[in-house]
Parts: sequence; C-alpha cells; structure tokens
Amino acid sequence: MDFQQLADVAEKWCSNTPFELIATEETERRMDFYADPGVSFYVLCPDNGCGDNFHVWSESEDCLPFLQLAQDYISSCGKKTLQEVLEKVFKSFRPLLGLPDADDDAFEEYNADVEEEEPEADHPQMGVTLSRESMAEKKCSLHFLCIL
Repeated sequence: MDFQQLADVAEKWCSNTPFELIATEETERRMDFYADPGVSFYVLCPDNGCGDNFHVWSESEDCLPFLQLAQDYISSCGKKTLQEVLEKVFKSFRPLLGLPDADDDAFEEYNADVEEEEPEADHPQMGVTLSRESMAEKKCSLHFLCIL
C-alpha cells in the first residue's frame, strides 16, 4: 500500500477518534497524531503497508508508558494493518483522554447472548453459562465458575 493510501486510512480513523493527523512525512513514512490534552504519538509505516513492521512511539514522556499495549500488539505474531495498530493505540490512550475503558464495552457486546443463572442455594458457587441454543450455535461449551 502506498503512503498516500495509508494517510487516507489514518484520516478516516481520526474522524472517529479525538486524534488529528497533524503531519505526514512520506520520505520517512511517518505520521504524527495529536489529541487534547497533550496526547501525541507517531507511527512509522513499513514500505509494504502491512505486516508487523509498524512502529509506534511518542516523544512525550507522559505518553510513552501508555503505548506499551500497542507496542506489544505490533510485535506479536501475525500481520497487522494500520487500522488495527491505530485502534490499539487508541485503546492504550483511553485513560489519558479521559474515556472509559474500552474493555467494558467489548465485554458487554461479547456477553450480550450469555444468560446468567442464579446460584443454587445449597452450592457456594456462582456461574455464568451459555444457553443450550447458544452453545449449539457456537459449538462450544463455556462455563465460568467463581468459588466464593
């Protein structure tokens, strides 16, 4: 993917986040992003536009620790797209931006079809199970137990 296409992906991503694409440098294949209150980072894009060669960094000492999640994601196995990398960066910076934790939303969506059962009176356990229909659909059985 050429750099201009990557910049277009970044612009589209920015339209759904508090970030702005404030600078692009095609020679270095670098994109700089900024959001209030002082959250900034940059992405170095690989020549082919995908893969695990993206690099994210911030020149702000306050922002660097929050990028660890995105950096771990980039270095994990599998090819990454710019969109996926930017989403991880956004998730990493949510606390600095004063936004709720993204995991809360994902957890609610993931568990939308999970039915909670009341614990039986003579068992000191609480459980969450999938309905039989849901298990048949997903062809799996999932059961979480929490022993009090």
